[in-house]
Parts: sequence; C-alpha cells; structure tokens
Amino acid sequence: MKVLVCDPISEKGIEVLKQEPGVEVDVKLKMTEDEICAIASEYNAMVVRSETKITKKILEQAKQLKVVGRAGVGIDNIDVQAATLQGVVVVNTPDGNTFAAAEHTMAMMLALARHIPQADQSLRQGLWNRSKFIGVELRNKTLGIIGFGKIGSEVGKRSKAFGMDILVFDPYVTREAAARAGVKSVDLETLLKESDMITVHMPLTSDTKHMIGKEQFALMKPTVRLLNVARGGIINEAELYEAVVEKKIAGAAIDVYEKEPQTQSPLFTLPQVIVTPHLGASTQEAQVNVAIDVAYEICRVLRGEPVQNAVNIPFIKPEFREVMQPFADLTEKLGNLAGKLAEGPIDDIELKYSGDIAALELGSLTNTFLKGLLRPFLHEVVNYVNAPLVAKNRGIHVREIKSSKKEDYTNEICVTIKGNGKWSRSVAGTVFKNNELRILRIDEFNLDIEPTGHIVVIMHHDKPRMVGQVGTILGEYDINIAGMKLDREEIAGKAMMIITVDQEVGPEIIEKLKKLSGLANATYIAF
Repeated sequence: MKVLVCDPISEKGIEVLKQEPGVEVDVKLKMTEDEICAIASEYNAMVVRSETKITKKILEQAKQLKVVGRAGVGIDNIDVQAATLQGVVVVNTPDGNTFAAAEHTMAMMLALARHIPQADQSLRQGLWNRSKFIGVELRNKTLGIIGFGKIGSEVGKRSKAFGMDILVFDPYVTREAAARAGVKSVDLETLLKESDMITVHMPLTSDTKHMIGKEQFALMKPTVRLLNVARGGIINEAELYEAVVEKKIAGAAIDVYEKEPQTQSPLFTLPQVIVTPHLGASTQEAQVNVAIDVAYEICRVLRGEPVQNAVNIPFIKPEFREVMQPFADLTEKLGNLAGKLAEGPIDDIELKYSGDIAALELGSLTNTFLKGLLRPFLHEVVNYVNAPLVAKNRGIHVREIKSSKKEDYTNEICVTIKGNGKWSRSVAGTVFKNNELRILRIDEFNLDIEPTGHIVVIMHHDKPRMVGQVGTILGEYDINIAGMKLDREEIAGKAMMIITVDQEVGPEIIEKLKKLSGLANATYIAF
C-alpha cells in the first residue's frame, strides 16, 4: 500500500504510517493538480491539510485510492461527493484541536476581562496607567455558551473552575444532559439577556450565519463581552462594530472572520476588541494530534477496519448500493427537514420503514437521517459513522421499526421526533420510479413535494387572503415563487402551506411572515 502526503504534517503522524506493515509513504509537497494526477494511480491513500485540493479530476485518476485523510476538521478542499461515488472513504480529525480551541477561548476570555493586550501595548509605549485598565473578575459571572459540543463543553468545564455560572443554548442538548454536565440549558433569548460573557461554538451554516447581530446585541447587557473562536460569519462583523462603538456591549474577542486572511477589518481599530489571526487550533500539540489521528484512521481503512471519523457514507454491500443510494438521499433530506421543524431539544426519534425496503439492513439509512438532522448545527463533528453516538451522548433515544406491510406506496419512511414530552413532529417520504424523491407528509398534512432547492413551510389558520399576504411579502423581497402545496385539517382549522421559491429566504423575511395575523409559524429550508 502506498500513501501520498501532499501537505506538511507532523513527523509523528508520518511515523505512524511508516510503522504500518506493508505501507510505503511518499511526502511530496506543493504539487499542482496536474502533477498529482500524473502519479495518482500509484497510491492507495492521500493525506492533506488545507493547502492541497483533492478534486474530482484527481480522484478520477486515482484508480487504486481507498482513502483521503484530512489532518484537521474542514473538508472544503476535498470533493467528498466525487470521492463517495468512487468508493473512496474521506476521514478527518475533529477531535485533535478540541483542547487547543477551548484553551484559546479561555485565553481570550481572560485577556478580554483584564485588558491584557491593551495594557501590554500601553506599557511598551512608556505609559504607567493602571487606572485605565481596571478589569472584571470571572468569578460569579454568568457565561453563555452557544453550542455545547466537544469544544463548548470543554470551555464549560474550565469556566466552572473559575467559579462561573454556565448557561447553554444548543438545540440538541436536553435539559437532562445539561444538568449532568452541571450547566443550565436555556433558549437563546434568555442566554443573551442574562450572560456577562458569551462565547460561540457553533459551525457556520445557513442557520447560524449572522445568528448574532443587531437584534441580538439589543438584548444583551451593556457590560457583556462576546467571543468567537469558532467560525467567521456567525457574528455579523459590521453590526458588532456598531454595537461596540455605540456601547451596546463592552467588548469582544475575535479569532475568526468572514473573510480570511483578514488584515484590515474596522474591528481592528477598536481598543475594546481583541483579535487574533485564527489561532484556535494553532498549538504544537494540536498539530501533532491531528497528524497522528489521521494516520491511524488511514491505517484502519487500509486494513479494512471500521473508522471513527468518516465524513461520507459507510460501506454498503455492492449488490445493495443501487437500491439504497436514493433512500440514503431521502433520509438525509428528511433529517434536514425534521431538524428545522423541531420545536426544541430532541430526546426521542422513531424511524418507521414500511414496504419492501424493510427487508434490508437499514442501519446506514438511520445513520444518514441522524447526520442530516444533527449536522446543520454540529457541522464537521457529525458524520455517517458517528451520528448514533453523537445522538446518544446528547440524550436522544433512537429506535427503528420495520413493517413489510405496504400502505399507499411500495416503500415509505416515516420519522417522528419528540422533545421533553411537550411536542412532536413527523415527516414522511418515499422514492418513486427513476429515483425521484418525495416528501409525502408533514405532521398530519398531505403535501407531495420534491425535496430540492428552497422551500418555506408555513403553519397557519385556514382563512381568506392568507396566501395572498404571504405572496405579497415574498414579492416585496423579489423572491420568486416556483410552486405551492396546501392542505388543511378542516375548513377554518389548522392548515399548512409549502412554498417552493427560487432564492434563499433570509431571516428578516421569515420574521416578517411570522407577524402576519393567523400565521402560526414559518420555517425556511434549503435542501
């Protein structure tokens, strides 16, 4: 077996590969796409960091390739879809930088509380101005953690050691799971209002982009301090600048930016803002950890063993691949839809497989559903392999029900999600001939829709002019309606409207829709 290392990684990771019996390692750095293509057919595994792009063109030439390993978290430089179609496993290392990122968050928090960078620069300029840099203690302060995954939970542990009270907002952490961790699970508004420090540990997705902006700053204490060591774009940088200048908040510590590299942000002009150039994972230990982790993962794949951090689908027997693939696509979309419709933390999931498909091994489909459900919030942390464990660790009970009985369709997948015994939502779908995917039902409403592009799901009361009012608002924002489905319980009762549109529907449009009389809720989903 031959492994090609395309980007610099720790020698300790390379040693792990070299010690694997029957494995030969070549380190060839800074190659172009064409140069890699010329030798790709020789290799069974490739290792990259963020510099080298593993493209479809490279994958098509790599006929013997079994695995691509990313020594790090992000996989934007790997064509995962092309790799999956080629039967190539893609692995990453989401745990290697956990402690580095958590410790950098704590460093930023302490620096922010005690004005350390500002005081350092002042003293270097020959000034002894102690009164200007009076700080605040972390003890007895309330820390709000937005996103309580691996990094967020490690920040929580360290902050508790400083005597802080911890509030957590995470749609996939139940109150019971939060209580076991010694923190309090609250909604986002409560966290924003009550926290003295707020730190963000969410992935950047369409749901989390600019989730902290002008409206959220208005809810915060004027003494609050905000940190982002997660992903640029979660906080609206322009509105953060305004909030600091207008003294809506006391300060911020920012490690990540919407555009990187970033050297000329207006935030850099503000003495109340501490900035670093994306150093969250930049420790010697983290670089060693990701190299060793990816090396072990590659060795497991080459030995034909299960892996922990595959980001594409697990192995399916060749004779079932053609049948299972469209259902895998369907379950991931059902997961995405269910996650957007959830009314709070989820603690129970039931997947019912009916018809011919019930005779197959369906674990991979359940994993795919969980990945679609959890990934929009947890991003790289969740993959097809570890999704069940992630769900279990978050207190989510998952069960499969199989029934060979055929209802209205040859095959049907119906999923019900529940939360704290207070709410329940269900979605159902099927695959028609020619592998056409369909969402059949949402809750009790029959709505045959194709899960592609952009849709808006609207719960409302069945009354005149509702459709027109919704259409008017979308028209005001130049949102073109491509299609619409309607269903109702009874005349003048509960109703559901599914609108297919051609463009992304921003949060301000959704908020405006929600203010319509008779409209109970509106949710935007991008498939």
